[in-house]
Amino acid sequence: MQTSLLNNGSSSANSAATGIAGNNASATSDMFTKLLVAQIKNQDPLSPTDPSQFINQLTQLSQTESLQNLSNLTSANASVLQSMQVLALGAQVGSTVMVSSNKVELGAEKVEGAFTLGSPSSKTTLVLTGSDGAKHNVDIGVRGAGSVPFSIDAAALGLPAGSYTMQVETSSKEVPTIDIAGRLNSVRLSAAGSVVLSVAHVGEVAPATITAFNGKSPSATQSSL
Repeated sequence: MQTSLLNNGSSSANSAATGIAGNNASATSDMFTKLLVAQIKNQDPLSPTDPSQFINQLTQLSQTESLQNLSNLTSANASVLQSMQVLALGAQVGSTVMVSSNKVELGAEKVEGAFTLGSPSSKTTLVLTGSDGAKHNVDIGVRGAGSVPFSIDAAALGLPAGSYTMQVETSSKEVPTIDIAGRLNSVRLSAAGSVVLSVAHVGEVAPATITAFNGKSPSATQSSL
């Protein structure tokens, strides 16, 4: 089990970036002030510049600084929210989660899943397509509207271990979204700064694909004590 959280190094980098942004804003303000003073000194005494133009320029500078400060504040808030998300998800490592996915990793263990039907289906089939393109049908039968649980036992179905894509075919031609149950194994930050979750039976997914947290099993809870 591995959970990669934000560290002091990333915090220092964020502080340094904020400092650089602040220095850039200060340099821009100083340069604008120098240009404004030079403009005033070098104006034609016989045809002085309208003072309202200087006021407009100062107003534009103030607006630009406000927008830049707002942008910096928004970036800082986004970084804080991401850190909180990583910490919150890290606390869930070891829990069983439901992941919205059209792919599944099959092995020795049974895989549990579910989908929701908007209308009844007299013939419902889960179609698994292997990496070789071969299709394998799992008959789910007659189902009413609502949540439909299912399980995939690769050994009983004679399916080799590997990655499969999934699709539910119904008599109503409805194509529901499939949720797969799996253990949340780790949480990490990618090189691009996005949060990546590793979930058993599914692989690496984004946090937005998580549809439910089902909690930790008693054995997992005891082993973590």
